[in-house]
Amino acid sequence: MKSIKKAPAKKAPAKASGTAATPTGESRTALVRRARRINRELAEIYPYAHPELDFENPFQLVVATVLSAQTTDLRVNQTTPALFAKYPTPEDLAAADPAEVEEILRPCGFFRAKTRSVIGLSKALVEDFGGEVPGRLEDLVKLPGVGRKTAFVVLGNAFGRPGITVDTHFQRLVRRWKWTEETEPDKIEAAVGALFPKKDWTDLSHHVIWHGRRICHARKPACGACPIAPLCPSYGEGETDPEKARGLLKYEKGGFPGQRLNPPQSYLDAGGIAAPPLGAG
Repeated sequence: MKSIKKAPAKKAPAKASGTAATPTGESRTALVRRARRINRELAEIYPYAHPELDFENPFQLVVATVLSAQTTDLRVNQTTPALFAKYPTPEDLAAADPAEVEEILRPCGFFRAKTRSVIGLSKALVEDFGGEVPGRLEDLVKLPGVGRKTAFVVLGNAFGRPGITVDTHFQRLVRRWKWTEETEPDKIEAAVGALFPKKDWTDLSHHVIWHGRRICHARKPACGACPIAPLCPSYGEGETDPEKARGLLKYEKGGFPGQRLNPPQSYLDAGGIAAPPLGAG
């Protein structure tokens, strides 16, 4: 990890003249430059940032993303191999016995509701899209259990179509960094998207989410161990002592950063360790 620079003392924000107001009072140009620099710094910190869900095709990704609600990606990765081995296609899952699916999904929590969602979206894929996951936002959000956040995960990572994933980590960090004061996900998506070229949106989402899971936590952000502290207008909300801050660093429950059963080679090359199967210790 990069060395930590001491954050500069906070200064009163300068008034921007002739530009739209920004959350910090800096000019629009200054905000864009600061936001893009943060993203560049995060790209250096997490050069192998990637979706932390295992998938081999769009169907697996949309199902895994729906299952990831209110549980860890690692737990989903430990659960989906059995699900996809038994139900490899939308047709298979659409015709599944809900009780059998519930038993497989039990480790993910809320397994009854998630069973209804994944069977329902599978039926919709079969009936409305010929068994194929659609590659358009307006079609994806019609699937049971799929909202804009899930849709953009699928579009960005299965189809290579840029999108911003506004999950809880993303919302927290972009507001903490004063990129926007919006609170509604669709408005956050629009405000942040306007600061970056569209081609950067998917990687930006990975960078921000990884940082939120590892360093910039909701309750106790590790400010003193944060490589982008000099760029953060909220520096000091968390622990600033470097040694104490390092003790706050954490990753997915029970896992290492970016840990997956089948992680990309770039992650393994960087020293990452594959996750163990469910029940393997």
